[in-house]
Amino acid sequence: MLKYLWDPANAITITGLLFSCTSLFLALSERLELSVAVALWAVLSDHLDGFVAGRTKGRDPDVAKMGASLDGFADIVYGAVLPAVIVVQLSQASALALATATTLLVAGAIRLSYFANFGRSCDGCFLGVPLSYDVPFLALLFLLKPLIPAEAFADVVSIGFLLLAMAHVAPVRVPPLSAIMYAAISIFAVASSVALASRSL
Repeated sequence: MLKYLWDPANAITITGLLFSCTSLFLALSERLELSVAVALWAVLSDHLDGFVAGRTKGRDPDVAKMGASLDGFADIVYGAVLPAVIVVQLSQASALALATATTLLVAGAIRLSYFANFGRSCDGCFLGVPLSYDVPFLALLFLLKPLIPAEAFADVVSIGFLLLAMAHVAPVRVPPLSAIMYAAISIFAVASSVALASRSL
């Protein structure tokens, strides 16, 4: 089964998963800003693997099938598991954090299962907000942390992600990102990663 990882796109997906694992370790070590900084590179990997897969000529169907499953697993880790862990760590396992983390994990699993079976809608839009929005949203909250009262920050993050979790399975159509938006999010991810890492080191 490891032979499928020689494919460039699948190798990038695995790299993103390694970033997610590192980010999880940092979150469990209570280095939350650095955790988010590393997680942003998982987002970049997720953007890049799809780009590379679409431009790999003569890609074996079995390799592509393996890549799609691998990509979905990587998405649930960085898009749902990691934010859920950070929400719990921030609030020191409050009841609100439990509700948010549970909703986020269940919503993420439902959304990815739906997408794996039915894909995009006939107009090319996603049904529900993609999980790839979660880490950039988390990074934005941490960048704004100095402007939010310290005693309210954990609740702001929990409530924000509770609403986002519901948006993942809401009957809303989200258009795919344009090339300009991909570039903007990539620039934001790199800049935010540097800013958060510099604040935490």
